[in-house]
Amino acid sequence: MSGSKLSKVSAGAAATQAPPPADEELLGLTVHSLPAAQAGDAIDAAERSRSGRIKMFLVLLVCAAPVIASYFTYYVIRPEGRRNFGELVVQQPTLPAMQVQTLDGKAFDLQSLKGQWLLVSASPAACDDICQNNLYLQRQLRESMGREKERVDWVWLITDDAEPPQSMRPGLSQATVLRMPQAAVAQWLAPASGAKLADHLYVVDPLGHWMMRFPARLGQGDAAKARKDLERLLRASSSWDKEGR
Repeated sequence: MSGSKLSKVSAGAAATQAPPPADEELLGLTVHSLPAAQAGDAIDAAERSRSGRIKMFLVLLVCAAPVIASYFTYYVIRPEGRRNFGELVVQQPTLPAMQVQTLDGKAFDLQSLKGQWLLVSASPAACDDICQNNLYLQRQLRESMGREKERVDWVWLITDDAEPPQSMRPGLSQATVLRMPQAAVAQWLAPASGAKLADHLYVVDPLGHWMMRFPARLGQGDAAKARKDLERLLRASSSWDKEGR
């Protein structure tokens, strides 16, 4: 009896409760998460793009780090306060993009000299005493590098159309001899004040930048000082520069 009354009371209470308004049902079924998801996707895409740029920058930095470190070591860090014998070139002009000629008249792309350290001299083909001394020192300095000499090429730029003396040909067997107009050479290399273009030896790095000029009319007694400069350059660049092009 009591159970029956209790059931009737519960059923009556449930029946007396009003159903929820239609608007509340609709609000309860509304999905609000879609705009948030779209905003989250946009944020994720922006973060991925920023992360990609950072990774690309880090890769470029890692690739350039050896070159930057070697030049920083040579130009900025000077252990024991040592001084260079050669004069460092500030602007560092690069190899001209032009065709020159070999001694036998074949076309030669000057840019193909990149990839090696270059010890360069320039003069008319007649090759006076200064020219011959420079060519001798170029060969000797290269040989003095020992096992590192394969990272260095010596180059003679002939600035006119004349033929060099036949007696010089055997001594030039290991040199790169090219004809390059005087005006073109002068736009790339430059002598010190009061000196001539043919008075100097010029150092060009493997990237093609003229970066050092040895004093005019370099003598035999100064060759050891020039050799020390070359040794320091080769040592500073050993982490990124290898022999051969």
